[in-house]
Amino acid sequence: MKVENAVLPPMQQAMEFFGAPEEGPFVMVNLLKFKPKAEYADGSDAHLSGREAYARYGAEVAKLVEALGGRIHYSGEVTGLMIGEVEALWDMVALAEYPSLAAFREMAMSPEMAAIEHHRKAGLAGQLNIKTKPLG
Repeated sequence: MKVENAVLPPMQQAMEFFGAPEEGPFVMVNLLKFKPKAEYADGSDAHLSGREAYARYGAEVAKLVEALGGRIHYSGEVTGLMIGEVEALWDMVALAEYPSLAAFREMAMSPEMAAIEHHRKAGLAGQLNIKTKPLG
């Protein structure tokens, strides 16, 4: 299995994701890897760690998720690996529930998201976003 962290999806992957049929509520599994130091494009806040920069994004994105009727189910630090093998563990896992793909798309394309995205880019070395659908 090939695993490749990324900060932004390639255009084709994003188009396929957002072009999928609407299936109602889903939970996004976020596997996050942080940069050792924040890297803001303007050079500001170089004293912050990547985790601290991402925390700024996380606090604001949680408000956006809740405003569209979703919620953050869980977020926590990765502390170990019991089964399997990866080159490097992720630093954090977060589970966010969205009411629909349309709501997620609306949030992702919103001016509010654009206003906080720089914190995400400054802090993340890469991530995996895995869309899941509840059973039953």
